Amino acid sequence: MILVLKAAATAREVAAISDRIRALGFAPAVTSAADRVVVSFVGEGPAVEPDLFSALPGVDKILPLTPAYRLASRAAHPTDTVIRVGSATIGDGSLAFMAGPCSVENRTQTLEVADALAGLGVKILRGGAFKPRTSPYSFQGLHESGLEILTEVRERTGMAIITEVLAPADVPLVAAHADILQIGTRNMQNYALLAAVGEQARPVLLKRGMSATIEEWLLAAEYILSHGNPNVMLCERGIRSFDKATRGVFDVSAIPLLKRLTHLPVIGDPSHATGHWELVAPVAKAAVAAGADGLIIEVHAHPDQALSDGAQSLRPARVATLLTDLRRLTAALDRSLDLAECGLRIADRGIRAA
Repeated sequence: MILVLKAAATAREVAAISDRIRALGFAPAVTSAADRVVVSFVGEGPAVEPDLFSALPGVDKILPLTPAYRLASRAAHPTDTVIRVGSATIGDGSLAFMAGPCSVENRTQTLEVADALAGLGVKILRGGAFKPRTSPYSFQGLHESGLEILTEVRERTGMAIITEVLAPADVPLVAAHADILQIGTRNMQNYALLAAVGEQARPVLLKRGMSATIEEWLLAAEYILSHGNPNVMLCERGIRSFDKATRGVFDVSAIPLLKRLTHLPVIGDPSHATGHWELVAPVAKAAVAAGADGLIIEVHAHPDQALSDGAQSLRPARVATLLTDLRRLTAALDRSLDLAECGLRIADRGIRAA
């Protein structure tokens, strides 16, 4: 249930309403939407009768909350959440662009990719220091030394950093180095980890579980939101299918559906969805056309030498081509592409990849 308060509701009335919610065994979540204060119920418990609140001073409307994801729903937060990281903005109508290698393999490899992307105007670098791999014999990342390389990249280029965190105990360490914390598909329902990232201030990119429903995904986001962190992004990265022609099935319909159900920004990951670099650009454009707030793309200067996900990684020159196309596409959709000025100049010149 959500309580929409009167425009003239006083702080005392808000406090009285919050006390009533606590007495019923819930926690009150007080937010502002437009010119109104909205109070939501957080926690599990029996259904609450609207009559318990309808007569309280300050209450204007009582909205029954059908979805279980209370804080993630548009009913609780009608306006879009906008997240600002460094010089990048996510969720304001422009198209955010994040790119970088699947894994931080060494300093030389990471700086080469980062310098190329910074030259294209990319504002957010992705790179994995901790890598959850299906096989225990696959490259697992450089861990803390990888985080140190990413910190050097930020100091060198000014780009914000997004990287994955795997365990609750690692959250403080990763948050000390990264600007955005990524929760990977295998950890979408790691509730202890979701609670841990919810208790700190870094924005979180929550990838869809490879077999997760939309509701399960939004309830995972609810864990983060209910622990106090409002800056959550949802990342569609493909779901598991019987067909092995692509790595996953990119659920493009999930993007407009999420834009209707939730206020959280939606990011598309065509690299993991397709598993083939030739398919990344067309699927990226489909995500943008469907309304995605951003893209996250895997990039490697030498994909044939990559320690992970080389087959789905774009070379920097192909990223330049993609950005040029995205500039035209976003303009046709009356949107803009969030690049630094150098990247906009490159797009204007129409540089193409070989």
